[in-house]
Amino acid sequence: MPDFLLNTATLRTLNQALDGLAQRQQAISGNLANVDTPGYQAATVDFETALQRAEGTDHRLALTSTHAGHLASPSTTGPGAQLLARTGGSTRADGNNVDVDQELLELSTTGIQYQALSQLISKKLLLLKSIATGR
Repeated sequence: MPDFLLNTATLRTLNQALDGLAQRQQAISGNLANVDTPGYQAATVDFETALQRAEGTDHRLALTSTHAGHLASPSTTGPGAQLLARTGGSTRADGNNVDVDQELLELSTTGIQYQALSQLISKKLLLLKSIATGR
């Protein structure tokens, strides 16, 4: 099958979403593994913003570099998920803010989203296969 059929914007976006969901799952697993670690702060992965940037639907202003030594604006560094500290919730006396119930809910939601996107990719590839074979 020609490469241009497989390298569509839809498949690229779905692939980036799967990567982001996998990173979110790793962050959740890390949170659960550190539930008893004093001072540990729960993390989450924000890949939806990166997807919006990649699609061009993020309308934030980019920073202007006036000197070669300036750092690039975060909005112009390209797609990629960001690992962020989870806000909200309560912090225990030992400084840990991991909520097992919240983490398990996020893990379940992430798994369902990953499965749905995997099925979308599978159906898209099956459609391309049936078009290519003429069946």
